[in-house]
Amino acid sequence: MKLTYNWLKDFVEIKLPPKQLADKLTMAGLEVTSLQEMGGDFVFEIEITSNRPDWLSVAGIAQEVAAITSKRMKLGTRFSGLGSRAKTEHRKPKTENRNLKITIENNRDCPLYTAKIIRGVKVGPSPEWLKKRLELVGCRSINNIVDITNYVMFSWGEPLHAFDLDKLVREFASSRVRELEINIRRAKNEERIITIDGVERILDDNILVIAAGTREPENPRTREFADRPVAIAGIMGGKESEVSEKTKGILLEAAVFNPLVIRRGRQDLGMQSDSSYRFERGVDLETARDSSWRAVGLIQKIAGGSYLGGESSTEASPQAKDIVLDPAFVQKILGVELSRSKITQILTSLGLEVKIKTKGWIRVTIPSRRQDLGQEIDLVEEICRIYGYANVPNTVPATCAQVIPQGRREAVSGVKSILVGLGLQEAVTLSLVDADLVKNFTGASAGGWIEIANPLSREQAVLRPSLIPGLARAIAANLNQKQEYINIFEIAGIFSDPSLGAREELSLGIALCGIKPLLLVEQGLVKEKIGLRHLKGVIETLLERLGVKNYSFRSGQDIYDFQVCIGQEKVGSLSILKEGALRYLEIKNREVVAAELSLDKVLPLAAGQKRFSALAKYPGIARDISFIIDEKISAQEIYAAIQEKAGPLMRQAKVIDYYQGRQIPVGQRGLTVSCLYRADNRTLTEEEINPLHQEICAWLNQRLGARLR
Repeated sequence: MKLTYNWLKDFVEIKLPPKQLADKLTMAGLEVTSLQEMGGDFVFEIEITSNRPDWLSVAGIAQEVAAITSKRMKLGTRFSGLGSRAKTEHRKPKTENRNLKITIENNRDCPLYTAKIIRGVKVGPSPEWLKKRLELVGCRSINNIVDITNYVMFSWGEPLHAFDLDKLVREFASSRVRELEINIRRAKNEERIITIDGVERILDDNILVIAAGTREPENPRTREFADRPVAIAGIMGGKESEVSEKTKGILLEAAVFNPLVIRRGRQDLGMQSDSSYRFERGVDLETARDSSWRAVGLIQKIAGGSYLGGESSTEASPQAKDIVLDPAFVQKILGVELSRSKITQILTSLGLEVKIKTKGWIRVTIPSRRQDLGQEIDLVEEICRIYGYANVPNTVPATCAQVIPQGRREAVSGVKSILVGLGLQEAVTLSLVDADLVKNFTGASAGGWIEIANPLSREQAVLRPSLIPGLARAIAANLNQKQEYINIFEIAGIFSDPSLGAREELSLGIALCGIKPLLLVEQGLVKEKIGLRHLKGVIETLLERLGVKNYSFRSGQDIYDFQVCIGQEKVGSLSILKEGALRYLEIKNREVVAAELSLDKVLPLAAGQKRFSALAKYPGIARDISFIIDEKISAQEIYAAIQEKAGPLMRQAKVIDYYQGRQIPVGQRGLTVSCLYRADNRTLTEEEINPLHQEICAWLNQRLGARLR
């Protein structure tokens, strides 16, 4: 948005130098991106945020300047609509016009449309002051009529358009009276118009147009007529009805259009204009009416002519609203004690209507042009902007020394931190998935998931009952990008089987695939294929760090499918994904391992506090057991058997080696378990440990059929 220093001074008294004014505007939230001295004036270029369409005008910026400098807007320039409107609106037209009609196809597309007729204008060059003012802000001077519409747009923010009245309808003022109808409607598919830039535009029903047509009211045969588009609403006028030096009468348009319709139409046509820039951000109803009258007054003053009357669509009412503001709330948020009179002065200077209510509260009436103000905190922000951010002191937030229980959000954040620390990367997948994808990965049949009534696409037809399908799709996408190692996790909601009572459950999904490079001290750089044991290690580490006790892994339907249990309750599973499911995603010759845990079940069992265990004073003795055992027997069962026989000297047992292949019978595997023995009050001897270790070896053979190697 460009405007000049002298233009601002027409609206509000300014004594600050331009550079100082630019700094104050920037500190108040209107960032001045450049300030240039041009033609004896200073041109400000200001970055306007999308929620402040009222700043797309000199009057809007002047209102901010008035608030910052504690000055009043000059009479006749305010948004309230005095000035030109007072001179023109109540003047009876010289010739009453009853032959103009406005119809709107859909009021949501166009809440307000006004048309005013002025005859006897003399089109020619604009006065020098008007030319210079427009050219300084980058707008080329065309003629006095067009320049006035642009001047009003830049001054008050309402885009106007002037049609050549005689080009809209022939013989309109002759003895053969015809009725002119302005119709605001959606364009017909393949309908065409040549815009004022000389380009033919092909339209469709996403685009709003201004159409015009005539008929003889007394002749029933002409009650239905074919109107033609004369402008693309809110974007650009048509060449056919353009104002030229020959124009003697004009029809002046002021309207409010649906911002979404204007934006969609502009994007479809690949066009941009000063008008569309404002309409797609929102134009105020009251501003539109006032600006129309101001333009009428300027046209009569500069181009002559007589106002013959006009027509307006059904009067739409601006939607003002009230917000109750508590001064104590302002102090609480800003940490500054501001008096009610100071708060009232700031809000009034911004053009808001303020009334002091009982109990010290302030009722603030928000004008329709300030749609960005919707609640009490918005008013606090406005007060802070004008009072000055630099005047708000830096303070340390008040704290109290108390132990705050770890909430659900903090617990989830803790889980993420653990997994990221283990080298995993967080993924975010869609909660709506393809039913066939779910079927391939979960084995569920139709009815085993929650279907969307009106899905946008086949790929978004059901709510996910599991995170694994989405993570598997992410694995496939990364493999297509030639990634060798993928380790991802996601924490999100899944949706249960409707037959069990549809509900959302917080779940953790983990998926690993590929070959991980490792830099070892002795071997150097080696590559290790990621498998089920790596995933199990991730789950174990997570549960250990969460302080979950009594967890176990139990065999599922086959050796590649395990259940994760805490006590006797199943809280999740981990498995190697089936080849058929992977083929659905075109994952070939790759092994993908995945796990899913119910955090709704795991987090309540997590220990919130850590307890310190003293370090051992005496050394331990390690003894290994190497044996061959049936592959269906899990490590958990082996640990349980050892613990059953071991005495108090046994402190730890863990698998340190695993082998399947030559020299090992089919259906069996070779394991090495390391057992650690230690006493708290002495150093153990060989004579104490050897008998106990032999008993454990014999017990494994007797209990589980393990054969020593």
